[in-house]
Amino acid sequence: MSSTPPPYADGPEVGLLDGLATARAIRRFRPEPVPDADLARMLFGATRAPSGSNRQPARFLVLRQGPRATQARNVLGRRFRKQWATEQPRIYGYASNPPGSRAARMGEVMQGFVDGLEQVPVLILVCSELEEGHQWGPRDGGSVYPAVQNLLLAARALGYGGVISHWQRFVADELRTILEIPPEVFIFVTVALGRPVGDHGPVRRLPLADVVFEDGWRRPAAWAVDPPGTRFSGPPTPASRPDPGSG
Repeated sequence: MSSTPPPYADGPEVGLLDGLATARAIRRFRPEPVPDADLARMLFGATRAPSGSNRQPARFLVLRQGPRATQARNVLGRRFRKQWATEQPRIYGYASNPPGSRAARMGEVMQGFVDGLEQVPVLILVCSELEEGHQWGPRDGGSVYPAVQNLLLAARALGYGGVISHWQRFVADELRTILEIPPEVFIFVTVALGRPVGDHGPVRRLPLADVVFEDGWRRPAAWAVDPPGTRFSGPPTPASRPDPGSG
């Protein structure tokens, strides 16, 4: 029996570096379901992630259309809408931004996401199954989040998209009851997955020169240059920052 993974769903494979540069957070999804073969391929990619001492604590609870999944989705949807209503004016401030501004558009997308959470094709609770007697700690996150990133990159490679949220923590007890999750399992994040509405595009991040140093803190690395045409989440600032060795 061949151990070769199944082929990609459609279209050419997305190269790793291209996937890294275009794996945006996706919050608008087409209603079409995700085929089992594609979902298996994404989760295969997730399970290839590294973990401390190769402990592999990450576990993936997939919520689609089963009776318990539907109940859990309803719980998540109600909480996500409540949390967005609470945090939107207090933290994000989108309501105060001019109509049509980037921040206002982001607020509209987020509102649409929480309003339609129950209709997102796939929700995955990424968990950590702890060893007996072990208390959750920072090292567990370091062994789980690489799997989450692998899951999102595998989704991007197959033409899907996703986004993570921690808001399931407010209804963790309800989810445990509905989904029969034992107490030794910690629920890290919720991942929403599906075919994106619109196209994938380049992510916006800080310039390399703002975050890469060599031979000392804030000392520039001359070779750390962004590819031509890179778009940033903020204006490049190194030119206006004094050289730490000059004064």
